[in-house]
Amino acid sequence: MAPTPRPGVLALLDELTTDVPPDRAGALWRLAEESRQLDANVVRLPAGGRIAGHVEPELDVLLYVAAGDGVLELDDRPQNVVAGSVVWLPRGTRRALRAGSRGLVQLSVHRRRPGLAIKGVAGTSAGGEAACLLGRVCAECGRLAGESDARYCGRCGEQLPER
Repeated sequence: MAPTPRPGVLALLDELTTDVPPDRAGALWRLAEESRQLDANVVRLPAGGRIAGHVEPELDVLLYVAAGDGVLELDDRPQNVVAGSVVWLPRGTRRALRAGSRGLVQLSVHRRRPGLAIKGVAGTSAGGEAACLLGRVCAECGRLAGESDARYCGRCGEQLPER
């Protein structure tokens, strides 16, 4: 993946993905500076590819379709999106995205999530063994899929590990 541009420096999408093969699907680029307050990803879906329906309970997301076209389902209401579409996905809404016949490249931006932490319940000791959720953690961006049967990451579109 190409490095994050310096703060204040605008970059063309082509510059951010210069080292990425043109047929590669999934996350092509992400904002990676440690001190950032935002997360941003560029994701390519192949023709007919999809990000499965999911609900993001905590974060609003801004989605920009940079290339291609597809259908966005927002609370089960389908709407066509094309290159240049800008969509606000409010937290708590169910969303799914399917690429059209030309595929789709999208940029998503949202507030950065706090890091994962293991916390005990107040007044109790944390003990026992937690369930293994590694099969639901995206290797590309680290997001834990909320649905136990998810096959693709709801943040970046990468396929989740085989179980």
